[in-house]
Order: sequence, then C-alpha cells, then structure tokens
Amino acid sequence: MFIDNVKLGRYKHYKGKEYEVIGVAKHSETLEELVVYKFLYEDNDLWVRSRNMFLENVIVDGKEVERFKYIK
Repeated sequence: MFIDNVKLGRYKHYKGKEYEVIGVAKHSETLEELVVYKFLYEDNDLWVRSRNMFLENVIVDGKEVERFKYIK
C-alpha cells in the first residue's frame, strides 16, 4: 500500500538499521507531509521525518544511495 508515494512496510536506513513506515501525517500548521515510522530495535519509538527528506538520496563514500530503502 502506498500513501503519498511512500510504501508502507519495512525500510533499511543507509547506516544499516531497520524501520517500519506506518503512515504519512500532515503538520498541523504548515501542512508539510511527514513520514511516521518506528524503530525495529530498542524500544520501537515512533519518529517522523519530512516526506521529501525520507525519500531523498544521500552521498555515502562518494556514491549516491537512498536514505531509506524499501525491503518488504
């Protein structure tokens, strides 16, 4: 299932840890779209990140990679 171009499910961050996207929310003042996700380690804390930042690519060791890569 997709919500605003973000597929729900598990992702791997480019640094190696896994997260689960559980939805997309809107900021109450700015209406900015925020990806809601939880850690799949430690205490399963909930976090948000702007949709644009969540979907962007980053440069790692001179190579462009996805910040979060969908895995299932």
